[in-house]
Amino acid sequence: MEAIVLAGGFGTRLKKLGLDIPKPMVEVGGRPFLEYLLLYLRYHGVERVILSVGYKKEVIKEHFGSLFRGMWVDYAEEEQPLGTGGGIRKAMTLCREEQVWVLNGDTFFEVDLPAMYAFHTRERASVTLAGKKMKKPGRYGLIGYDAQMRIREFREKDPAAEEGVINGGVYLINRTRFLEEPLPEAFSMEHDFLEPYVAKEKFMLYLSDGYFIDIGIPEDLERARHDSNIFNKYR
Repeated sequence: MEAIVLAGGFGTRLKKLGLDIPKPMVEVGGRPFLEYLLLYLRYHGVERVILSVGYKKEVIKEHFGSLFRGMWVDYAEEEQPLGTGGGIRKAMTLCREEQVWVLNGDTFFEVDLPAMYAFHTRERASVTLAGKKMKKPGRYGLIGYDAQMRIREFREKDPAAEEGVINGGVYLINRTRFLEEPLPEAFSMEHDFLEPYVAKEKFMLYLSDGYFIDIGIPEDLERARHDSNIFNKYR
């Protein structure tokens, strides 16, 4: 299996902690957060990963090289910001398999990847997205779906929402269908692909109650650093 990890983020909100490195390279439990994502993918049978890099990409390239713990590592390098969708699209051109995992480099979501893969292929989906039920999900947009788990809409952030299903940042994407869409070089995965194409393409939701953390804000970065029991499984 192959996977793309989006690792080009600036980490603007983490700069208040004095950190001037790519967000996925922030230290958690004595090693870069990105290592845990790669080890998690390796644990589930991913043999090759493409890192979508931009800001201070040399930090990531020097750390991981072309081989990490038996996993082949390639790089899709952004010379200028391409957005989440543009970064995925550029990395996707380097992939060889038809179904490709895509993960956000600043999010860790424990999902049963083999079960999600089986669901995705059984449904013949263009995209399957891992969702997480969450209370007080005000920081995140919400997903509307039907009884067959087909995604019907993506809703804007609602600070007053008591609960809902959020996008957990783990996708399984049909490479051919994605690359065939007439999309620009730089675009947002969420606003320029998922939202406008939800009625046209078959987007499915795979719910997981696994551990979820988004290190994009200092408070959650500190929480990740205290949850060492979770990350120790992937050392």
